[in-house]
Amino acid sequence: MTNPEADLGADPSSGGEQFNTTHWSVVLLAGQSQTSKAEAALEQLCRSYWYPLYAYVRRKGHSSHDAQDLTQSFFAALIEKNTLAAAEQSRGKLRTFLLAAFQHHIADAAKREHALKRGGGADTLRIDAAEAEEWFACEPAERETPETLYHRRWAMLLLERALDQLEAERAAAGHGAEVAVLRPFLSLTVSGAATYEEAAKQLEWTVNATRVAVFRLRARYRELLLDLVAATLDDENPTTVEAEMRELLAALS
Repeated sequence: MTNPEADLGADPSSGGEQFNTTHWSVVLLAGQSQTSKAEAALEQLCRSYWYPLYAYVRRKGHSSHDAQDLTQSFFAALIEKNTLAAAEQSRGKLRTFLLAAFQHHIADAAKREHALKRGGGADTLRIDAAEAEEWFACEPAERETPETLYHRRWAMLLLERALDQLEAERAAAGHGAEVAVLRPFLSLTVSGAATYEEAAKQLEWTVNATRVAVFRLRARYRELLLDLVAATLDDENPTTVEAEMRELLAALS
């Protein structure tokens, strides 16, 4: 099953597009609908953030078809109605801004007399319905509201992207295999009972060397994650970034 945190149709381990394109400055650029750079920025924004919003509207009780319509038409409206031009960094968190804008979009759609034409004007984003529903079927429905699901999926997205960047970084240095093997020791979203002994055997290292490598990778992983979190905030003060990090980790509990 394809990872919903990946760009549509892309392998997250390939290093593809850099997630720092979601920085507020690029979000504001996406509001400048007259430029090709703005369109490219919006496309990357859509590919990065469609699933948390899709999961949110599905948990609200909408059918899979309606969820596709609403998610696709939302991103199309961002550029058609120049919604992002009204966005200001003073609005704070990117995740909060997008959710609020999406909620308004859903409310506006409900007020319209005619249903949304499926996929109409939404070339910016194409959702694979089967995959989207496969991912959504894995969500723990018994304990999550639409809002908590949205924030949890946002947190998982950032965590996985940080790991993808770490793996790409180490691969560029000729050490890609180590992150692939040690990933279970780093990720908060990967289940499994891997042991240091098993990892050491795969890497042909000593157990102690494996533990040291995990320690160092965790430190670098945290740095990358903090960078990604900071890129979604209007205030990159370390205290603010740390607070947002705590909120995101809390969303996973």
